[in-house]
Amino acid sequence: MTKKNNEAKAILRITDVTHSFDGKIALDNVSFEVYEGEFLAILGPSGCGKTTILRNLIGLLFPDEGKIYLDDKDITCAAPSERDMGIVFQNYALFENMTVLQNVQYAMKFRKDMKADSKKLALDMLERMGLSEHANKKPNMLSGGQQQRVAIARTLVLHPRVILFDEPMSALDVETRLSLRKEIKQIQAEFGTTMIYITHDQEEAFAMADRIMVMDNSKIVQLDTPINIIKNPADAYVQRFVLDNLQTKIDSLAKYIDV
Repeated sequence: MTKKNNEAKAILRITDVTHSFDGKIALDNVSFEVYEGEFLAILGPSGCGKTTILRNLIGLLFPDEGKIYLDDKDITCAAPSERDMGIVFQNYALFENMTVLQNVQYAMKFRKDMKADSKKLALDMLERMGLSEHANKKPNMLSGGQQQRVAIARTLVLHPRVILFDEPMSALDVETRLSLRKEIKQIQAEFGTTMIYITHDQEEAFAMADRIMVMDNSKIVQLDTPINIIKNPADAYVQRFVLDNLQTKIDSLAKYIDV
């Protein structure tokens, strides 16, 4: 994010959102803002509510209470197609019977302003993503990292206001994950897209995010920059779940430095 938070526009506002499943609260009166061009990581263990936030934002779920605004427009009950958001799923959700080009082109099928030029726009996007040589391949001919890039290309070609990532690297090997981290940040810098990234990996969140929203038991525990979370953890949970886990990883590597 190029601007400081107090200078940037809040593109997305979530106000007092509550969501429950069969009487069990998954989100408890959650409120936060996301700034234009920001990379926000939502960090927490399984079951903390982070995926429920994502599904409420994209329109796959609707809150029991509260409001969601995009560019000051109330989208709380809007259909996914009306939200100007894109999502990159954990399993990529590519069409196996289509080529890479057809997968990216399909994203524009229902956009009247893009449909006529969809092939050219798809080819241009594949070139920008370094995927041109794979345009005529089926997804099962690609590596996991390449499939992830196709999923990102398919989302980016629509120029959404916000892109949501649902733990997109959990199935990838370490080397590919490190490479994709850099690529996603480069993509954000090039396109200026606002990104919200769901993860349970502390290292991943700190490596990529402008701000990190730490969650536990359906609530936001701390929302701040990585450096402020390190310097001033909100409570013992943040200290244990975030900082102690990071320190453990650092210590496990430190013993090899002088070898």
